[in-house]
Amino acid sequence: MLAGLFVVAVQAAPAPPDKAGGAIADFAAATRGLVSVPGFFDVYRDEAKGRVLLGVRAFGQPFLMTSSLPWALGSNDVGLDRGQSSESHLVEWRRVGARVLLVEDNTKFRAASNNADEVLSVRQAFAESVLWAGDIVAERKGADAEVLVDVSALLVSDRHGIAERLEQAKQGKYEVDEKRSAPSLADAKSFPDNTELEGLLTLRGPAEGAFVKDVAMDPRSLTLRQHLSFVRLPAPGYVPRAYHPASGGLSVGWYDYAQPLASSLDRRVQPRFRLEKTDPAAATSAVKKPIVFYLDRGTPEPVRSALLEGASWWKSAFEKAGFKDAYRVELLPEGVDPMDVRYSLITWAHRHTRGWSYGQPIVDPRTGEIIRGNVTLGSQRVRQDILIAESLLAPYDKKDAPELKAEAERMALARLRQLAAHEVGHALGFAHNFAASRGGNGSVMDYPHPLLKLGADGALSLDGAYGIGVGAWDDFIVAHAYAQFAAGSEDAALAKLRADIAKAGFRYVSDQDARSPGDAEPDGLLWDSGADTLQTFDALLAARRNALAHFSIGVLPPERQVGELEARLVPVYLLHRYQTEAVARLLAGASYAYAQAGDRAAGTTPVPAATQRAALARLVGNLGASELALPANVLDLVTPPGNEYARNREYFATKAGPVFDPLAAVEAAAAQTTLFLFAPERLNRLAWQHARDAQQPGVADVLAAAFRGSWQRDPRGGEAPAAAAVQDAANWVVLDALLHVLDDGGLHAQVDAEVRTSLQQWQGWLGKQGGGDAAGASRALAAETIRKYLADPKSVKLRPLPAIPPGAPI
Repeated sequence: MLAGLFVVAVQAAPAPPDKAGGAIADFAAATRGLVSVPGFFDVYRDEAKGRVLLGVRAFGQPFLMTSSLPWALGSNDVGLDRGQSSESHLVEWRRVGARVLLVEDNTKFRAASNNADEVLSVRQAFAESVLWAGDIVAERKGADAEVLVDVSALLVSDRHGIAERLEQAKQGKYEVDEKRSAPSLADAKSFPDNTELEGLLTLRGPAEGAFVKDVAMDPRSLTLRQHLSFVRLPAPGYVPRAYHPASGGLSVGWYDYAQPLASSLDRRVQPRFRLEKTDPAAATSAVKKPIVFYLDRGTPEPVRSALLEGASWWKSAFEKAGFKDAYRVELLPEGVDPMDVRYSLITWAHRHTRGWSYGQPIVDPRTGEIIRGNVTLGSQRVRQDILIAESLLAPYDKKDAPELKAEAERMALARLRQLAAHEVGHALGFAHNFAASRGGNGSVMDYPHPLLKLGADGALSLDGAYGIGVGAWDDFIVAHAYAQFAAGSEDAALAKLRADIAKAGFRYVSDQDARSPGDAEPDGLLWDSGADTLQTFDALLAARRNALAHFSIGVLPPERQVGELEARLVPVYLLHRYQTEAVARLLAGASYAYAQAGDRAAGTTPVPAATQRAALARLVGNLGASELALPANVLDLVTPPGNEYARNREYFATKAGPVFDPLAAVEAAAAQTTLFLFAPERLNRLAWQHARDAQQPGVADVLAAAFRGSWQRDPRGGEAPAAAAVQDAANWVVLDALLHVLDDGGLHAQVDAEVRTSLQQWQGWLGKQGGGDAAGASRALAAETIRKYLADPKSVKLRPLPAIPPGAPI
């Protein structure tokens, strides 16, 4: 029996029938025969009628409410995963006659003032939200006053936003079917500081979407479970820490209308757990309540051990910040409800396809104090990592197959350790730092690419593909968020921490500057590696050529159908995809720092012209048949899927029926370059940087280089199979991508004019280069396409840009 949970069956005669007209019954009479679970809110289970009732003693007193999914959909694309938790909501019960309302306070707008009227004026200015309303079933008056509310309808209402998420994912319009939904009586529990309730929700819908069809036995009827947690507000005494944009932390914010007139209304704090030293004066001290994360008991070995180890890496950072035994990771105790909000949880979540993992702090929105850490790790991720490793090593037709297979598994488990630390980092209150990989294993909060070693014997090695332990940046963010300082010294101490990490060579670039194809910051990259972007790119191309040259039936386990060869070719052929983006970020790139005005760190610095031109040369090189053509050993090997098997999105798109379409692969690889090379934001920046400094490459320079590297490139004489056809496919990707840029309207007028002028020049050259072969026909059609588009864009139906198989997450 779980400590703190007391279940009492009230032995008495059955309750009388409900009184007509909705009259409020006597409390004792209404609860006779019900199973009573005392706690934060007393819970009453009505087994006979299938109801869950709640005892409410205090109205107008706020508490926290969160929702989560103990039983989920299983589709990565929709995103309704097992263990997923919502943000916390500050709510309260209010009584209106014979009814109660569950009201969410508006925490976005406040007034931190001693003037009660000022506080009220702000509260009245912005809408609050009534989330649910129900009738009072019974009431007990007097000193122990309490009302009884039937919350069954609340438990089967869609508080988690399941229907909204399905519609956003274009799966159709679903709604809760009340007749096929019910509260879960066995899961209605209460403890001194939290009450945990659950309902089985069935949503009916049109079964229109492919994702629900993939995972549901009957996509017209989706049954999930929704868990609601009611949590007592934390005790007073927590001291918020102000957010700083260079801290590496997440933020919790609101608008404070009581700020002085010259001050910003925008107030932000760093979310963090409450850590209190038992000896505040000691440099290193034990804590009153450590941070403990619990691992899902459903996690199998060897994954379980890897996750426990990786998630535990943060212990050393807390020790360096002055906390002894303040952080640990354990297996969830047997019998504990994983949805119990008192337990910070790492969930091992199964989905139909691979996808992202998540870490989320559940916070008190008033202060930023973290109540619970919630981590969801997708189980398909490790299988994808093994697939990548085996595709690179081709172990199954080699004499040392057992050693190579073990090497592949070691790489995948090393990635899992890093992933566990990464997602727990989010749950501790930390943001991504996509610049940390410049310093090697600088932070688990970056997205790492596996480090590949190409030996003198031509063999690839994956040993040491991922780092071990948290990095120097991670030590910094723990100290900045959690370390304690003498009274009056906190601001200066935090400023010193930021100065010291900058002096150590660390930069900080997070999501808003790292995820768009047109982003500018040259150090803020996902899945890149190495201190020198261009050197890493060259090394990765060499590893790619090696892996393609050795691609064989040995990439597949003997029991797998040979149609999977194409799925294993994808990550090898597109191995350079992430470093290509890193190279593109140098072109029209500009560095800048997250800072406050007092830091005196404003302004942007363009990437040097020579580096930009070197990056342009690499990108243009990506468009040539010498890099795009698949070797004969691959072309002669890849086989269509077997009977009862089919391609999926992990394969290249095909226009060649059942057989492998090499041109589709070429188009995908070329599109991976043009996606970044021709990003409208990049072209706009090119024009401006060139206007300020003529040494920097401009739009005309880039388009001329792209034209030389595609349409004007002569592939004849090379060793690549079908080089002319390969080059022709890439040429069309270049032209189509540029026409799409014009059509999308994201260019400044003068940049648009430059692009059109360049296209006119392309048209003139192409029109003179006709011929009777396939390449000549393409040049003639390209010239005519440009002419027609420039004269009347509506006269040309643009081809869709090539589909690129998914890469991330890895």
